[in-house]
Amino acid sequence: MSRKIEINKSQKFSKISIGLASPEVILGNSRGEILKPETINYRTHKPERDGLFCERIFGPVKDFECACGKYKRIRYKGIICDRCGVEVTEKKVRRDRVGHIDLVVPVAHIWYFRSLPNKIGYLLGLPSKKLDMIIYYERYVVIQPGLALNAEGETVNKMDYLTEEEYIAITDNLPPENQFLDDEDPNKFIAKMGAECLIELLSRIDLDELSYELRHKANTETSKQRKMEALKRLQVVESFKESNLNRENKPEWMILKAIPVIPPELRPLVPLDGGRFATSDLNDLYRRVIIRNNRLKRLVEIKAPEVILRNEKRMLQESVDSLFDNTRKSSAVKTDANRPLKSLSDSLKGKQGRFRQNLLGKRVDYSARSVIVGGPELKLFECGLPKNMAAELYKPFIIRKLIERGIVKTVKSAKKIIDRREPLVWDILENVLKGHPVLLNRAPTLHRLGIQAFQPILIEGKAIQVHPLVCTAFNADFDGDQMAVHLPLGPEAILESQLLMLASHNILNPANGAPITVPSQDMVLGLYYMTKLLKSTKDHKVKGEG
Repeated sequence: MSRKIEINKSQKFSKISIGLASPEVILGNSRGEILKPETINYRTHKPERDGLFCERIFGPVKDFECACGKYKRIRYKGIICDRCGVEVTEKKVRRDRVGHIDLVVPVAHIWYFRSLPNKIGYLLGLPSKKLDMIIYYERYVVIQPGLALNAEGETVNKMDYLTEEEYIAITDNLPPENQFLDDEDPNKFIAKMGAECLIELLSRIDLDELSYELRHKANTETSKQRKMEALKRLQVVESFKESNLNRENKPEWMILKAIPVIPPELRPLVPLDGGRFATSDLNDLYRRVIIRNNRLKRLVEIKAPEVILRNEKRMLQESVDSLFDNTRKSSAVKTDANRPLKSLSDSLKGKQGRFRQNLLGKRVDYSARSVIVGGPELKLFECGLPKNMAAELYKPFIIRKLIERGIVKTVKSAKKIIDRREPLVWDILENVLKGHPVLLNRAPTLHRLGIQAFQPILIEGKAIQVHPLVCTAFNADFDGDQMAVHLPLGPEAILESQLLMLASHNILNPANGAPITVPSQDMVLGLYYMTKLLKSTKDHKVKGEG
């Protein structure tokens, strides 16, 4: 059954905080593990079982119909088919059901070691280059030194950085029984590479103790560079401590043991003419991760040599990096046409990303657009709105008035009267316009005066008339500029438009406090010419009188 989160509508939110998801949360949100890299069967055009579009995990492709066709119709809603394992429900669940990929080895999240500040590096006190070499299986890091001595006979310290040769030399010097000791035994030597060792190191961090150490270091350190470094590290530690006040946020959760797979409808596979398919780049990136994960699983089972395993682990890390952010890598994964694949980060960031394009930039109803012309006879807070445009914008309000006055009984007949543009419509429209302003916006809206409210005046023609004095605020001129008209609908929106956004209430520039509705250019010239004496008098001689 689809899980619905009940939200109390009267509840007030002051903020939404985003934290790290624990492996348990990732598995808890998931509907099943994806085991195969296949998407759909190219003969039947049905999703492959346990693949990236599996109906058992993500829900049915057709409304209230299981994969095998045993259960059809709404009366079987909620039943899980005993033959194919698909729940009989609406197909829209494929937009919000999440799957997961269980990783054979843990993998570091690229956002936390390839961005600034380098979160994992700052918590462990490791420079970016060294951290990269550990993550990509090039160097060992000592987690527990135990009784180990290096080739020179010196003691090995925690967080020491070892090459393959140094690691072999140390293990050769150790007594044979050392490797059979329990991991908790302080005498045991432990050195690892890859994200596995980072999990151990991050889980051993005591944030309060580290915070105290870094504060002490920042206060006592004489070198300015080391002091700055301590303060930067302290900032990351403190942000972790703060986030722990509201919800649990552990540093080791920056290392992934399972990867969530987003719903299939958000990474669609669309059939084209000629039996070909257009697919989202994310499917290719997920496929690479699954193929490498499955290959590593097989290599571990057949006990392949360490060198081969290490290479496969590194490739798995790289494929997960590409999935999360394909632009941060030195060698981005590309298509046959040499175009970098669009990763999860690319679909979130930038102007075309999810936040700015879809969440902030919504399309609105009750809006219009036209060329602007000057209207010097208008008052500062007025604008000339073409009759046909106003009739369409204010349609719901005109319909209500027609029904209230008993002229029509139904909305349909009211719409017919408006569409015929009967004289009666204009009288009602004049009445509706009183105290119902419109918002005018000129793109690009670079400051708050780019959107202002005006009281509309009905005019003939198709162009919007604007008072010349508000052109400075809009950075508009009358050489073909266009403006968008928006209609505030609710009583609060109308009141705010009248009190806060009306053009006559915005005469000062918010940038510097200077008046912005100041006559300029042709207006100044016209005023000068109108007040200029054109004929000579006894007292005043006019040059070039005419």
